[in-house]
Amino acid sequence: MLIHPQFDPVAIHLGPLAVHWYGLMYLLAFMLFLLLGKMRTRILNRPGWDEKMMDDLLFYGILGVVLGGRLGEVLFYNPGYYASHPLEILAVWQGGMSFHGGFLGVLVAMALFARLHKLPWLQLMDFIAPLVPLGLGAGRIGNFINAELWGRPTNVAWGMVFPNVDDLSRHPSQLYEFALEGLLLFALLWLYSSKPRPVGAVSGLFLIGYGSFRFLVEYTRNPDDGIFGLMSLGISMGQWLSLPMVIAGLVLMLKGQRKPATLK
Repeated sequence: MLIHPQFDPVAIHLGPLAVHWYGLMYLLAFMLFLLLGKMRTRILNRPGWDEKMMDDLLFYGILGVVLGGRLGEVLFYNPGYYASHPLEILAVWQGGMSFHGGFLGVLVAMALFARLHKLPWLQLMDFIAPLVPLGLGAGRIGNFINAELWGRPTNVAWGMVFPNVDDLSRHPSQLYEFALEGLLLFALLWLYSSKPRPVGAVSGLFLIGYGSFRFLVEYTRNPDDGIFGLMSLGISMGQWLSLPMVIAGLVLMLKGQRKPATLK
């Protein structure tokens, strides 16, 4: 049985300023997005898609992730609590960011970016899809450091006790998500997008991959109390939100098979 180290959530104290690990993981995620994006623009070598575009794209992406992620946490998971504590909606450094809300926020931000720069929106989403998983993985490491989003009780040899919760051995589900939604999904998307694919196919694979991995990990993760209750029809809130992603991904990939490969 392993015991969670109970890290100090504050990484650095600079006088009255406290820099949290959670914030540093978001910073790492954005840096990885930018570095991988600039690498990808050089590989694609497409007119109008250059490193300067990545700087602007990152700005829009940050807005989408932060605003969408926080609003998703508020609306999908804890609307009652935040209605009673509205000022805490702004306390993003304390954790509490919904991936599905951030995902919707990024969709809106990218739609705005594509319109302003006269770019095909779905091709833009195909471009950024392989850049996202490593950032997701960094966020899961932040969850693990904060000892939040812990797993369900288990008897497996690598079970971990989270002293801030109880003395039960639990799945380190944050690390499962890091491995699946972060490392494995990145490898799949980066390799898949290295060859010409139909428009929408890379986005479709991202939706299928993330939705499927998240759905599976939810069986080991302590379910969150969402707007449908703790569990509805035996399915957690995270699973309910992941199902439409898988369906949309399948639709995109099937439609793409009927069109020629136009995205290198």
